[in-house]
Amino acid sequence: VLVCVPCKLLVVTVATKETDGFKRFFRSAKHLNYTVKVLGEGEKWKSGDYMSAPGGGQKVRLLKAALEEMTDGDKIILFIDSYDVVFASGPKELLKKFQQARHKVVFSSESLIWPDRHLEDKHPHVVEGNRFLGSGGFIGYLPNIKEMVSDWTGEDNDSDQLFFTKIYIDPVKRKSTNITLDSKCRLFQNLHGALDEVVLKFEDGRVRARNVLYDTLPVVIHGNGPTKINYLGNYIPNTWTFEMGCTVCHKDLHPLAALEVKSFDLEYPLVAIGIFIQQPTPFVGVFFERLLKLQYPKHRLKLFISNQVTGEHWIHQDHGSLYQEVKLVGPEEEMDPPASRNLGVDMCRKDKHCDYFFLLDIDVVLENENTLQILIQQNLPIVAPMITRVGRLWSNFWGALSADGYYARSEDYVDIVQGRRVGVWNVPYVSSVFLVKASLLRAELSDYELFTSTLLDPDMAYCHNVRSKEVFMYVTNMQTFGRILSTENYQMSHLHNDLWQIFENPVDWQKRYIHENYTLIMKDKLIETPCPDVYWFPIFSDVACDHIVEEMEHFGRWSGGNTTDARIQGGYENVPTIDIHMNQINFEKEWQKFLLEYIAPITEKMYPGYYTKFELAFVVRYKPDEQPSLRPHHDASTFTINVALNQVGRDYQGGGCRFLRYDCSVDAPRKGWTLLHPGRLTHYHEGLPTTAGVRYIAVSFVDP
Repeated sequence: VLVCVPCKLLVVTVATKETDGFKRFFRSAKHLNYTVKVLGEGEKWKSGDYMSAPGGGQKVRLLKAALEEMTDGDKIILFIDSYDVVFASGPKELLKKFQQARHKVVFSSESLIWPDRHLEDKHPHVVEGNRFLGSGGFIGYLPNIKEMVSDWTGEDNDSDQLFFTKIYIDPVKRKSTNITLDSKCRLFQNLHGALDEVVLKFEDGRVRARNVLYDTLPVVIHGNGPTKINYLGNYIPNTWTFEMGCTVCHKDLHPLAALEVKSFDLEYPLVAIGIFIQQPTPFVGVFFERLLKLQYPKHRLKLFISNQVTGEHWIHQDHGSLYQEVKLVGPEEEMDPPASRNLGVDMCRKDKHCDYFFLLDIDVVLENENTLQILIQQNLPIVAPMITRVGRLWSNFWGALSADGYYARSEDYVDIVQGRRVGVWNVPYVSSVFLVKASLLRAELSDYELFTSTLLDPDMAYCHNVRSKEVFMYVTNMQTFGRILSTENYQMSHLHNDLWQIFENPVDWQKRYIHENYTLIMKDKLIETPCPDVYWFPIFSDVACDHIVEEMEHFGRWSGGNTTDARIQGGYENVPTIDIHMNQINFEKEWQKFLLEYIAPITEKMYPGYYTKFELAFVVRYKPDEQPSLRPHHDASTFTINVALNQVGRDYQGGGCRFLRYDCSVDAPRKGWTLLHPGRLTHYHEGLPTTAGVRYIAVSFVDP
C-alpha cells in the first residue's frame, strides 16, 4: 500500500508574470492548502501563445532544472499550468485518486489530439474515456518525472505537448516511466473540446465541476486552448456559493468613502469619460442631464465626446465648464467607431494624471448616480456595470465564448441577468459601458489600435485584444445600474423625435413625458372632481407639453376653423376649432398607445364598463385674434380627454372650460393635467375666451 500524505505533495507551476489568471489560481491553491513552487518568475516568456502554434518548451526546461535540485524520492510532484487553472478540491482527494490510478505518473487527458494528428493511431486505446494526452497537468513521483524530462534538449518555443506525447506513445518509455492517462477526468479536467461535458455542482459551501459524461468530480480544472477557464472560475472552489453568495467581492477594495468631496479636493482619481455617439439615438439630452448627476467631483472628470451624427445636440456649454476639460470630435472629422474609441482611450493613456478611462456609449441609461464610485472601489483591471435591455435577456456582457470566439450562453447567464445570482463576475466580453485602469493602458494594453480589426466589431476586437494579454474583464450586478436604449427604428424626421419612442423605449418615454405624480393617482387618490362627473388628474410632464406644442407649431398647418373639414369622416365639422390632427404628424399610433397605457386604466375606474377606443385626437390653439373661445356644444364622443399643454397666467390669460348644465367652470387649467368628462347628453360645455397669449389643449374623443 502506498502511503501518501499531503506534505509529500508539491505543486510546481510556471508563471513568468503575475497575471489575473495566476492570482485566481493562487487564491484557489491557498484556500485548499496546497504548497506551490513557482518557476520562471521575471523571465521573458518565449514559448508562444498556444493559440496559433505549439509551444511550451520553456516550461519543460524550467521543470527539469528545478527537479535536479530535489532529492526526496517519496515526493509527489503535481505539474500544472496556472494562468487558466483552478483547484476544485484539496490535496487529500487528489492524492487518493492518484493512488487509485496505480501508476507512478498520471497525465491529464483530452478528446482532441494536438499538435500532430498523424500520431493518432499510435495512442493506446482506452476502454472508456479520453484517449489523448494533455500536457497541461500531470502528477507523479519525483524519480519518475525526473526520468521523463531528463531527455529534454529542445528549444523554449518547442512543443511540450509533442515531447510528452512521444514519450507516452513509445511503449518502452511508457512502461519504464509507468505512465497512464486520467481518461475519465477523475483528477484533471481539460475544458478544450469538453465544455458540454462539464457542469457546476453545488455542495455545502463549495462548488465542484462535474463531468457528466463519466460522472466524475475532477480536482484540477484547466481551461486549455481557446476555451480558457470559462465561467467555472467564478464559482470553484468557493468564489460564489449559494450559502455565502460572492466571497471575494468585498476583498482588495479601493475605498473612496473616506475622501470628502470638496471643491479643492484632488484626492479623487482623475477619470477620463469617453462618450460615443455613433448613430441617431433617443434621449441624448437626458443622457447629459444624467451625466451631471453622477456623484463624483466634476473637476476630477475629463470628457471626450465623439459625435458622428450630423444635427445631434449634445452637452450644453454651461455644463461643459463644470468639468476639468471637454474635448469634442464632431461628424466633420468622419471618424469611424474604432478610430474614435482608440483616440479617446489614448487621451487617457498619454495623460500621466489620468487614473481611469470610463467608456460610455450614448445609448446607455446609467441611472445609478454612484456608478463611477462603485466601479473604482472594486479595484479591478476592467469592470463593467451590468446593464440590460428592458424585457429582454440582452445585456452588455457575455457569459462564455464559442470555440471560434463568438457569443455562447453560459449556464449561469440568465440567473445573473435576472439578478438571481449577484456578484462580480469574470467574463470574456463587455461592451457599452466599462471602466479601465489607466495603468493597464500604459502597460499590457499600450497598443493604440485596441478597437481595430478587419473581422470584428470594435467591442469584440477590444475584448479579443484584452483576453490575448491575459487581462481579466469583470461585470458587476451587485447593484442596479441601468439599461440600454433601443436605437432601432429611430427616425430623425421630426423636431422632437423622442416623442415617437413610446413603443421602442417605453420606460424612458414614461420618465421623460409622463407626469412625475402619475403613479400616485390610484394610490393616493390624486384625482380631483371639479364638476359633477368631471375628473382632473396629472398626466404629462412639462417637457411633454412643450414638445407637443413645438411639434405642432413646427408642422404649422393649422386648420382654418371652418365647418368644412376634409380630414374627418363626412367632411363636416359642426363645432370647428383651429387645430392639427395627430395623424397629420404621423402620431396617431403613438397617441393611441399613450391613451391605452395611461388614460384607459383611469377611465375604466371612473366610468366602469366603458373601454378606451379613441376616434379622433387633435391639438387646439386658442388666440384672441384668431379663435379665442368655443361656443356651447356636445362632443362627438362618449367621453372626452382634454389635456392643458401650457400654463395659464404665464403663457396666456383667460381660457378654461364651462359645463353649462351645472354652471361649473374649470378656469385655471394646470399644465400637464387632463380633464376627463362625458361628451354627449349631460355635459354640454363651452371653451371660455382666451384674452391674451396663446392657449393649447390636446383633445381626444373616445367612444366605447
